[in-house]
Amino acid sequence: MKKFLSLLIVAVLAGTITLGAYKMFLEGETTTVATTSAARPSFIPASYTSTAGYTPANIDFTVAAQKTVNAVVHVKQYGTTRTPRNLMEFLRNGGGSSQERRIQGAGSGVIITEDGYIVTNNHVIAGASELEVTLNNNKSYKAEVIGTSPQSDIALLKIESDEKLTYIPFGDSNAAKIGEWVLAVGNPFNLTSTVTAGIISAKSRDLNEYDDNIQSFIQTDAAINPGNSGGALVNGKGELIGINTAITSQTGSYVGYAFAVPSNNAKKIIDDIIEFGEVQRGILGIRGGNITPKTMEEYDLTESQGVFVAYVDEDSGAKKAGLKEGDLIKEIDGLPIRKFADLTGYVNSKRPDDIIQVKVLRKRRELTLPVTLTKYEIQAYHIKDVGVEVINPPKGYLEKFNLDHGVVINKALSPRMQRYDLKGIVITEVDNKKVNSVLEVKNIIDSKSENEDIIISLVDRNGTKREFIFN
Repeated sequence: MKKFLSLLIVAVLAGTITLGAYKMFLEGETTTVATTSAARPSFIPASYTSTAGYTPANIDFTVAAQKTVNAVVHVKQYGTTRTPRNLMEFLRNGGGSSQERRIQGAGSGVIITEDGYIVTNNHVIAGASELEVTLNNNKSYKAEVIGTSPQSDIALLKIESDEKLTYIPFGDSNAAKIGEWVLAVGNPFNLTSTVTAGIISAKSRDLNEYDDNIQSFIQTDAAINPGNSGGALVNGKGELIGINTAITSQTGSYVGYAFAVPSNNAKKIIDDIIEFGEVQRGILGIRGGNITPKTMEEYDLTESQGVFVAYVDEDSGAKKAGLKEGDLIKEIDGLPIRKFADLTGYVNSKRPDDIIQVKVLRKRRELTLPVTLTKYEIQAYHIKDVGVEVINPPKGYLEKFNLDHGVVINKALSPRMQRYDLKGIVITEVDNKKVNSVLEVKNIIDSKSENEDIIISLVDRNGTKREFIFN
């Protein structure tokens, strides 16, 4: 009996010690993981900053959609051409007389004022002889082109309506953040407005860094397809932060990459067109590029982001403000500049004579310089379909030919045209329109539809006027 009691006491003591150890070591560790509240995640957060304002559950897309769908329109364009356009068509038609053929294209547009101003893409209306705008309520209006900016792919239209129209107010595209939820609103195929949602994937995107046109698009993964060009990219408040412009796709359909012209740039272009009749483009007056390992080594740079100044133009605002070769531009007006597209995107939202504060790094010392932007003047233009570069005429050059207008061929661009001695010949008209500058030539060419013939009138060195048709 005594032996039994001893064994019982030992068993109880062992059980008590085991239970105590379990409570102390195992249950204590389990409690640390398991005791979570509904307000805290059960995983390790990537950031301790609250992201409650950015979660999909807290975004009401219906509010932004209701504010915007009635302000996005369908834009239908008609163009005319005449046949035969070439000898082949002439022979195929049996030498018949010219005929008109109707061409139709379509896209979207955004009403930006209650009295009927509409912004869209230039490529939606390029080459049109007639435009028709259909609202979300199926009412249709004839539209007039007020002005265009082919370089930025922006066009301003106007319709006349007896009623006040629903419009989308401009937001600040500089304030838009990567990861922010946005809506893409379009009116494709005249099916009334459609809405897709996504986030801002990137900013200051340049789709082709090797061309002369430095772009600065907002990139989004909101679905945008053909027909949505010219539509609205809006934030959660229903404010316009971009004009949907392009997609990157091998098939021509949306695959997750869509691009929009920032609203600050579009608004500046529109204001210029309304106030001045043309875009007033301000420039900093530098040539440079993104930081590379080579420039870091050559100029002993410690920074890997920014815009490196390789050359400062004479008589430019940058020169007068004291910018120098070798400077590294880090900020403009407090906006971080990480690459060249950041710089051009911001400067393109400004006008000539605007003053911007440029922060540069010079020999590891920071300086902030006030720079007055100067007006951009295009000096040369490539008429690619013709194969020549034209420049503004030197002072007194036109008088030699008894001319008061025209541009001068500077060089041939193609091997075929290089066989001819073209330098110095004056082009007086393009498509039967007098031209006074290379900018006017550019505007005429940019307004033409693809594969449309170009009529060039020129005066050779003997003063003989000739006319050629290029197709």
